[in-house]
Amino acid sequence: MSYRPRTDVPRLIAHRGASAVAPENTIAAFEAAKRLGASWVEFDAMLCADGTPVVIHDETLRRTTGTDGWVAETSLADMQRLDAGRWFSEEFAGARIPTLADALEALGRLGLGANVEIKPATGHEERTGKVVARHLARDWPASLPPPVVSSFAVPALRAAHAEAPGLDYAPLLEMIPDDWRAHLDAVGAQALHCNARRLTEGRVREVTGAGAAVRCYTVNDARQAKRLFARGVASLFSDRPDLLPAVA
Repeated sequence: MSYRPRTDVPRLIAHRGASAVAPENTIAAFEAAKRLGASWVEFDAMLCADGTPVVIHDETLRRTTGTDGWVAETSLADMQRLDAGRWFSEEFAGARIPTLADALEALGRLGLGANVEIKPATGHEERTGKVVARHLARDWPASLPPPVVSSFAVPALRAAHAEAPGLDYAPLLEMIPDDWRAHLDAVGAQALHCNARRLTEGRVREVTGAGAAVRCYTVNDARQAKRLFARGVASLFSDRPDLLPAVA
């Protein structure tokens, strides 16, 4: 089987927004990515206690809000009282944890495409996949290119695909395995996302030779980026996309 990946996904995607210069997974990080010249961002979506998708990476609130508690056990109202910016810098004090709806509004306003990573809390994989996919299929801004939807959680990605098969899915892997075709075919994917440090030249040649795209996280060094592009990697996720445009 041959694959036909999209040609409209840019070579550089801002990881969790421009997360080296603004607090990750916040509207401020999306705005920073836009200022730095990114045309796409990547961000994480998880369900809080009442089932609303929110933009956050960790299952706990401690690292980015300084508050004890689990995302899956915290109401949206309580989450939106938290400060998700002060941990990064006083400049961003008062930044809030966005809902997925907030994120989509910001993307439309800023003209940013996105890779949405489904990031389920443990035990909530299938439900998170379904809810996030439903929201994306229904509410994605018509002015933007279609999103790429990825996840490390296989049950979440497969549940999302069952809920909204028309979305563009990309399995997210630490390392591309021998059975990489099965990962693509399970969700009709045309691209694999993997750790740049775990990608071998032979594997990228094998995958791209079959027509599929390889996109790598997280790359902040121009020399590493140049090597990966030379091997045939299609796109890179970067905390500092402004440092890599010369090689993109």
